[in-house]
Order: sequence, then C-alpha cells, then structure tokens
Amino acid sequence: MGENANHATALAELGDAYFQDPHAFHAELREESAARPILLPRGLKVWLVTRYDEARLALADPRLSKDFAGFLPLFERHQTGTREATRFDNSLVQHMLNSDPPTHTRLRKLVMKAFTPRRVEQLRPRIQQITDDLLDAVADRGETDLVEALAFPLPITVICEMLGIPLDDRDDFREWSNTLVAGNDPDAVEAAGTAMAGFLSTLVDTLRAHPGDDIFSALIHATDENDRLDQTELISMAFLLLVAGHETTVNLIATGVLNLLRHPEQLDKLRADRTLLPGAVEEFLRYEGPVNQATFRFTTEEVTLGDVTIPEGEFVLASLMSANRDERRFADGESFDITRAAGGHLAFGHGIHYCLGAPLARLEGEIAVGTLLDRYDIALTAEPETLRWRSSTLMRGLYTLPVSLSARGAR
Repeated sequence: MGENANHATALAELGDAYFQDPHAFHAELREESAARPILLPRGLKVWLVTRYDEARLALADPRLSKDFAGFLPLFERHQTGTREATRFDNSLVQHMLNSDPPTHTRLRKLVMKAFTPRRVEQLRPRIQQITDDLLDAVADRGETDLVEALAFPLPITVICEMLGIPLDDRDDFREWSNTLVAGNDPDAVEAAGTAMAGFLSTLVDTLRAHPGDDIFSALIHATDENDRLDQTELISMAFLLLVAGHETTVNLIATGVLNLLRHPEQLDKLRADRTLLPGAVEEFLRYEGPVNQATFRFTTEEVTLGDVTIPEGEFVLASLMSANRDERRFADGESFDITRAAGGHLAFGHGIHYCLGAPLARLEGEIAVGTLLDRYDIALTAEPETLRWRSSTLMRGLYTLPVSLSARGAR
C-alpha cells in the first residue's frame, strides 16, 4: 500500500552529522522504504529516494520534471519555518540540467559533440602533462594536501582550457562554486551568483568578439539547424560546464585516493596489477561517488516508486550514493572492492540527464591516480575520522586530504 506525505510526523533534518557520514542514514532509510520525506538544512521538505531500482526509475521518469520555472512556486510551498530562502542568479540556472524536452534536447545537442569519448581521448596527452607538472611541483615537499596539490588544480585547469577561461581566475571560481554548491548561506549564495554571472557574461562578450580555439567559443558561434544559444543560455551553459566539469572530478580523485589508503589491501592489488585501474575508478564512483543527491526534480502527477506513492507537486531527490550501496543491486555494497563488477552504478546519473562529462571525469581520474601511484608511495597523515567533508547535500567531497609522499624512483 502506498505511503503519502503523512508518512512521518517529525521529518528527519539533515545536519552536520549527516554530512560527515551519510551512509548509516541512507542504510536505515533503504531498510524502511524506497523513499521518505525529509528536511534539507534550510528547511525545505523533499522526498529522498535511497534504493537503487527506484532511484534509477526516478532519474528517467518524465513525470519527475526538471523545468526550473516549475521549481519556484514549490520552493515557497515546501519551505518550512521562517528561514530565508536561498536566492540564485537567474542567468545561471537556464541550462540543460534544469530543463525538460524539447528544451533539454536542443541544449544538449548543441554541446554534446565536445564531450564524445573520441574527443575526450584526444585530451589524454594534455591531461597527462598537467598531472606530471603538478606532481613535479610536490616532489620535494614530503607532506602535502592532495586536494590542493592535484585533485583541484588538474580538473580546473582542464575545464578552463576547454572553455577558454583564464587560469588566473580559478581561485575565484573555486570560492564561488563552493558557495553555490553548498547553498547554506543565502547572502553568500546571492553574492557568489552575482559575481559568477558577471564574470561569465563578460567572457561571453569577449569570446563573441574574439573567438578562440576552445569549446565555449565554438558554442557561442555554433548553430544547429539555424539554432543558437542566446546570452542567458550561454552564461548558464558556461556555469554548468565549469562547475560540473571540475567539482565532480576533484571529489572523484581525492575520495578515491582516500579509500585506497583506508583499504591497503586494495591499494596493494592496484599497485600489483595496473590493469585494474579502470575498474578501480568505477568502484571509486560506486562506493563513494562525487555526487550524493542528484539535483532537484518535482512530480507533475502522482508517482509510485516501489512501496511509496509521492503526490503531485513534491520535490524529489535521488541519492546516488545510497543507491550505489544498495545490496539489492550490489552484493556486499558497503564494502570497497576494486575487483568487483561495478558497472551499472548511478554515480553519473541515468536517463536523458546522464552526465555529459563522464568520459572526461573517468579519464582524469585514471591518469591522476595512476600517475600518483607510479611516482609515489603515499600515506595518510591524519586520522580518517578527523577529515572534514563538505557541507553539501549535492556533492560528496573532502575539504583537504593531508598525505605524505615519498618518491618511488625515477620515472
């Protein structure tokens, strides 16, 4: 028998304990039901889907809309208490991740050619060079923060070069992106959104007048059957590609290395057999992927997911991390095993919104981790429980990863 919005009189509210370790909470919810209503940190009521089969269905069900225009009245209806709603610059949200067909189809068609596996593979030499340069820079350092040394600068350099964005601005991007992804401080979010939108608007104008040999210049001037992105769409697309193009890979690299260090028998297997590396990256993604909860959807009519019926006009979040540990799909799903068949995980989503940058993230992850292990013996220099995780329901990532590095000999 289906459940409804009265399933729980006291909704669980996600707080700091959840951010530090969401897995126990997810496991408890998976045992209870396929989905249940919860409160996000700023008091917004949503339905959280935690089981694999139902999450996969939710990610592809057209009755769960991603049309941003439909979000606004629902935010007001489902915001509890007196907490101020988060404000987001409108020019940053009109992208393909916040749209349904046919708008989504049109926007994705204009950009997808830049992210085909073949085009991404052509970036391999440059990604390798950036990785080598970054690891050269820490050769004599001994102890370092791997997020600052490798996990952040590699993907931000790659995506900035792809989009024609000056690297001198990357620290600003990082601050703005972290603030926007966390979404916990309305004033900070508004300021970061305004700054990001202003910068990207100027970039669009510059590249329109003086195009370069980069993806974003091509997008600005691209047409498909006489279709072209307008100014707001270009700003929104740049924002999406910039944030998604580095945030997820930062987390993939840092969290993947952390889990290898926490499971030394798995690290030994990978060192002994480098052919395991592609599968290891898939296990990084499954076991503790860079995205916790997929972005907002809302029901346009009543939707039943497993044992739960969600009414029309409700926000729905699918927890990709929870689904990827569901033992109904992955045997012994709470265990980290780089030799398992991790294919079919939902770390990059599912359906028409499947991550366009998945081939790039995989390639960067393989090169970064493989090169790191080729060049260094690595050890964690902090107790795992003292590491701080970002306070974001969207992303799963570390603030820092302190490690010691010792050279393994000449390359």
